[in-house]
Amino acid sequence: MLSTQKIIVTGAASGIGKEIALQCLQEGASVIACDLNEERLHELARTADSPNLFTYKVNVRHYDEAAALFAALDREHGDADGLVNNAGIYLGKSILDYKEEEIDSVLDVNIKGAVYFSQFFGKRMLEQRKQGVIVNMSSVSGLEGSSDAVYGLSKAALLGLTKSCAMNFAPYVRVNAVAPTMVDTAMMERIPEWRKREYVSHQLVNQPLTAEDVAHTVIFLLSEKARHYTGATFDINSGCYLR
Repeated sequence: MLSTQKIIVTGAASGIGKEIALQCLQEGASVIACDLNEERLHELARTADSPNLFTYKVNVRHYDEAAALFAALDREHGDADGLVNNAGIYLGKSILDYKEEEIDSVLDVNIKGAVYFSQFFGKRMLEQRKQGVIVNMSSVSGLEGSSDAVYGLSKAALLGLTKSCAMNFAPYVRVNAVAPTMVDTAMMERIPEWRKREYVSHQLVNQPLTAEDVAHTVIFLLSEKARHYTGATFDINSGCYLR
């Protein structure tokens, strides 16, 4: 389904990002996996065991590192035509307990990282007049609020970024967002138990949402089958908040 595509995935070394990278490879795409954790990138490479996986250590919160990455991609992977802004952090804290540096960390990674990568990617595609696609990883927290207000606002910001970039990058780049409910990854361990119970009590589908499930939707949005979707949010929440 993705055999002609080369896709950049941030936060690709663990959780949802790792599953997205692996599924993209399974669908025939080449993957440019970006992550801050070099050891986990090596683990991803061993797991994938694919000549179509290319790993880059990069901290998405730093503009100069994003710029350096795209300069390298211009030299080595000028045909990259997909971007998944997946990198994110969740501290699971009350806004009353956040310290200044923690606020900066969440907003820098979750918002600025996506802005930087979208800017560099979008500029490249518009200059080349090439068709491309961006998928932003938001969250149900961005739609319905979060017990962690800083995380919630960061994921809400990605929904605005999605719509604006869809307009700014048209007609060359489609831009959509995915907003999952709780996903069975290590990050979920930080969610308070009362919040988990509240989410589950609203679900109409009993099976837990997995990283694999989320990746299926991302694969669809990256593919030509989603060619008429842009500026949209795919709310993967097992029927939460319908009532």
